[in-house]
Amino acid sequence: MNLSEVRPPKGQVKTQRRVGRGMGSGRGKYSGRGAKGAKSISGYSKMRGFEGGQMPLHRRLPKRGFSNAIFKKDFAVINVGTLEKLEGDSFTPASLKASGIIKKLGDGLKVLANGELKRAITVEAHLFSEAAQEKIKAAGGTVTVIPPKVRQEKPAK
Repeated sequence: MNLSEVRPPKGQVKTQRRVGRGMGSGRGKYSGRGAKGAKSISGYSKMRGFEGGQMPLHRRLPKRGFSNAIFKKDFAVINVGTLEKLEGDSFTPASLKASGIIKKLGDGLKVLANGELKRAITVEAHLFSEAAQEKIKAAGGTVTVIPPKVRQEKPAK
C-alpha cells in the first residue's frame, strides 16, 4: 500500500458547485447570493451579535456592577517555601528585586505561607499572612512590617 493510492470512501467527496459561470449553468448572474444586501458582496463577514441592524442585545442591556479598579492594590507575592530555597538569611523587597526573584514590586511585597521553613530568617515586607508570620517566628526568625507607600493626591485646580 502506498499513500498515493489512498482514496476517500465512495460518495464522501462531492464535486464543488461552480457558480458565476453564465446564465445557462443555473448559478449565473448573482451566483446564488441574491441581488442586493450585505451578504451579496465579496468580503462580507457578519460581526458577532449582529441582529440585522437592530441594536444588539449586548448594547441594549444596561451596564451593571461596580469596579474598584482605581483603588486596586497590586502586591508582589513570595512564599515562605521560596525564601527557604534562597541563599542568605535576610530578605528585603530591594534585595529580592535585585536578585531577580521579584520583577515588579508594585504596591509592596506580601509574604504568604506556602511551603516549609526550617531555618531562622529575617524578612522585611509590607504585608504578611498570619500563617506566614507564625511559620517564620516558629523557625526562630523575625518579621518586620514596612509601612505602606502613601499615595500623593494631585492638588485640586
